[in-house]
Amino acid sequence: MNGEQDVYSQRSYGSEAIGFGSKPGIAVVDFQLGFTDPVFSLGGAPLVQRAIENTARLLEVARSCGVPVATCYTGYNSRRDMPYWKISAVLEDLIEGEAPTQLDPRTYDPDYDVAMRKSGASMFFQTPAAAFFNKESVDTIFVVGCTTSGCVRASIVDCFQWGFRTLVPEDCVGDQDEGPHHDNLRDVERRYCDLTDADEAIGQIRAWRQALD
Repeated sequence: MNGEQDVYSQRSYGSEAIGFGSKPGIAVVDFQLGFTDPVFSLGGAPLVQRAIENTARLLEVARSCGVPVATCYTGYNSRRDMPYWKISAVLEDLIEGEAPTQLDPRTYDPDYDVAMRKSGASMFFQTPAAAFFNKESVDTIFVVGCTTSGCVRASIVDCFQWGFRTLVPEDCVGDQDEGPHHDNLRDVERRYCDLTDADEAIGQIRAWRQALD
């Protein structure tokens, strides 16, 4: 692993820090019951539970400081409008209106958050997410949610491609297994985002709010 890191660093991967800009926002990816509740096939992974708990702390502070929050879920009207997923549980469970598409109340505040449905992997693919953050004058987005190696990674790449400073609190994203979780975070950190954690993100948001007051 160290040799791999050395090869990438020698070629300048990860040599630039992205940093915090002028206004933060939070993109919450797929914290829906189908991924967070253990009664469902894809739900209840320990890393996802950890991510939910830390994200709830982060969001409580963010909302109190006036940070824009957008949250999404994956859902379809029928199999006919689904892309070609290779995950049978997605095909069976993520039908609009069914329990697995409901946003987890531990991280979703319907009186504050802007919620949207997505049909692809990325939160920014054919959704109003980028337009919402642009309208709110956000230039720095904390990406949280699940799963790290799937929809979170796709959202990180698109967040980067939309021109936002992209920050990812490691303990606010989760996956089915630790290996893909850490592998994908290490990879995106080389290219598209800065890795942080919930406590550091909370500190940055509080400092931003204090500077405005």
